[in-house]
Amino acid sequence: MLVEPNTPLQAHNSFGISAKALQLVRVHTEADVQAVLADTALCNLPKFVLGGGSNIVLTGDVKPLVLKVEIKGMCLVEETDKAWVVEAAAGENWHDLVAWTLDNGWPGLENLALIPGSVGASPVQNIGAYGVELQDRFHSLDAIDLTTGQAFSLDAAQCAFGYRDSVFKHESSGANGLGLAGKALITRVRFLLRKDWKPVLGYLDLERKMAETGISNPTARQIFEWVCAIRQAKLPDPAIIGNAGSFFKNPTVTQDQCDDIIAREPKVVHYLLDDGRIKLAAGWLIDACGWKGKTVGNAGVYEKQALVLVNVGGKEHPCTGGEVMTLAKAIQTSVYERFGIRLEPEPVVV
Repeated sequence: MLVEPNTPLQAHNSFGISAKALQLVRVHTEADVQAVLADTALCNLPKFVLGGGSNIVLTGDVKPLVLKVEIKGMCLVEETDKAWVVEAAAGENWHDLVAWTLDNGWPGLENLALIPGSVGASPVQNIGAYGVELQDRFHSLDAIDLTTGQAFSLDAAQCAFGYRDSVFKHESSGANGLGLAGKALITRVRFLLRKDWKPVLGYLDLERKMAETGISNPTARQIFEWVCAIRQAKLPDPAIIGNAGSFFKNPTVTQDQCDDIIAREPKVVHYLLDDGRIKLAAGWLIDACGWKGKTVGNAGVYEKQALVLVNVGGKEHPCTGGEVMTLAKAIQTSVYERFGIRLEPEPVVV
């Protein structure tokens, strides 16, 4: 185990914000975590778990001990008549996992292609896209308690998944009375991929792809390629333009609230959920308020997709976390004043 002092984090957060970790340890194995917890100089320090850095906004140097998760490995752990159970280590790239499962003939994750970040972060955020959420494919995960060093496993119910939410985003008074925010490091995640696979095609962008191609019953590979093409057309590559993906959650409202908004804004993009509530497209709300292309300092709203905030200053003159959050708060105020809707940010602010 090596403790790296004053480590630059610009390359380790997808916004490209310039900040540093006062102390950083790279976690390659579960034993590295145990070594940290056995070290008298480190065990009692506050800790910050860093995965792919795709869902954070750094507002300054990170004072807690940064545990940079770099555990690798993917494998098939079980096959039954009904499903495959695949496992990936927390440090694996999420998109690489999606591609690997399809290469092996195990469909189910294709709608989640090209979501930036690591496998270990996926259950924390309960990532989702194009009609599929991680909880729909989740089996279980392994983690380590950062206080006791005890290894434990959680199933889907114990993770208390919600929309872009889980037990890992709550303090001890949170979901189900059990909160693991800052208290656990996820090491491995397993996914249940059913053999009676059916395509999930309910989103407008996918319906357009079916119309364009004339393919009404696409394979998992075709959906994967469509999702990749859609995301590449709409969203900036973090390697070129720093960003944290979708910055705000799509808000949900009642049917009455939606009817009220439609009466004023007939073109509002919305989707009916299974529970009868309506999901509104946050990007449409932001765009309707005229935010595309607007900037605060070196933070801006992406000109092709208003849901994405970007680092317009590049690597040489990167935006600050303060600029990002000032822009985000201005957008929230604007949307609330026009629609009465409070947008909630997705990224973790550090």
